Amino acid sequence: QVQLVESGGGLVQAGGSLRLSCAASERTFSNYAMAWFRQAPGKEREFVAAITRSGLTTAYADSVKGRFTISRDNAKNTMYLQMNSLKVEDTAVYYCAADSTFPAVARSTVRAYEYWGQGTQVTVSS
Repeated sequence: QVQLVESGGGLVQAGGSLRLSCAASERTFSNYAMAWFRQAPGKEREFVAAITRSGLTTAYADSVKGRFTISRDNAKNTMYLQMNSLKVEDTAVYYCAADSTFPAVARSTVRAYEYWGQGTQVTVSS
């Protein structure tokens, strides 16, 4: 069972940038498709971005396209989310997730992912 630990969250002004990391406990990290989700207070958890096991295919929510970039380094068992041009509405707890069932597909639903990290807070101020 893979364990996931997010880092890199914090407080940033609108228009700024942050880079989130998700470190996995297993050397079989490359067997998983990975994704980022976020949850704002009072709202449901929503899809942000996903990446297949190889890193060749990615998917993004419309709200972050052109601003966020998902990537992974299988040699380091780590996934990243580069967030640029941040907006106040990007404020949320960001979670990374892993899917071993369909690792060649970048899926966007919460229930597609079996393993979750504890989350890291991102706050964007105006």
